[in-house]
Amino acid sequence: MTLTELRYIVAVARERHFGRAAEACFVSQPTLSVAVKKLEDELDVKIFERGASEVTVTPLGEEIVRQAQAVLDQAAAIKEIAKRGKDPLAGPLRLGVIYTVAPYLLPDLVKQTIERVPQMPLMLQENFTVKLLEMLRTGELDAAIMAEPFPDTGLALAPLYDEPFMVAVPRSHPLAQRERIASEELKRETMLLLGTGHCFRDHVLEVCPEFARFSSDAEGIRKSFEGSSLETIKHMVASGMGVTVVPQLSVPKEPHPHVAYIPFAEPTPTRRVVLAWRRTFTRYEAIAALRNAIYACELPGVRRLS
Repeated sequence: MTLTELRYIVAVARERHFGRAAEACFVSQPTLSVAVKKLEDELDVKIFERGASEVTVTPLGEEIVRQAQAVLDQAAAIKEIAKRGKDPLAGPLRLGVIYTVAPYLLPDLVKQTIERVPQMPLMLQENFTVKLLEMLRTGELDAAIMAEPFPDTGLALAPLYDEPFMVAVPRSHPLAQRERIASEELKRETMLLLGTGHCFRDHVLEVCPEFARFSSDAEGIRKSFEGSSLETIKHMVASGMGVTVVPQLSVPKEPHPHVAYIPFAEPTPTRRVVLAWRRTFTRYEAIAALRNAIYACELPGVRRLS
């Protein structure tokens, strides 16, 4: 049994396809397939069920893959320990960020990181919360910035900030003249929502639960519309198609000619943004440096957490 073989079975379990797993490992498919079969023969168990279009992991294989990932983490930890002896911050940090945080935090964060720890470049990945959690579990990411709540996966967490929500309305809308808006008042409006998979969509539906029933049936399309990104939805608001809810950091610094951003009336709905990493990740200094870089960002209107 070799680390290479363990790396191969983790890749196959992740990709559910031998060809894609071979590409991810930069080897030919026959090389990977032979190595996986050799490991199965050595262990005298079947790790994968080979189907015509997809590979599935057997129940026993799931346990083996989890243990293989733990072994790979420990092997990587040995290398990290050696690196830390020279420079604890040396080497890239693979960071995932959810879609509704990345555009508004990363430009400043990358700048702060370059200034503070130039020897630790960030390798960035934008994705949905579910995908980032999976990438953390499989070791594809070192850390991720996400919004609570999400399933308890045994990760280490550090709270970063609480971010209030704002209401975005067309400048021509009567609500644009208000100083604050109660969530109940949005019941009468055409709500623009992010598509399924975005955790911020769920946050908005918590604030305005009555719109949940519109998001799954055809009749409701008259009342709510879905977009692929916050910026797309803001353009829809600007064109007068409806109103939406956005996180504070996405509000532009300069007034928008066609969109007004109005605070909620108390109690103001918020989301908690956190930094998550595997408990087996040994570059503690890198996590601390990343948190310090985040705290050095402007973050207007949010409540920083220690």
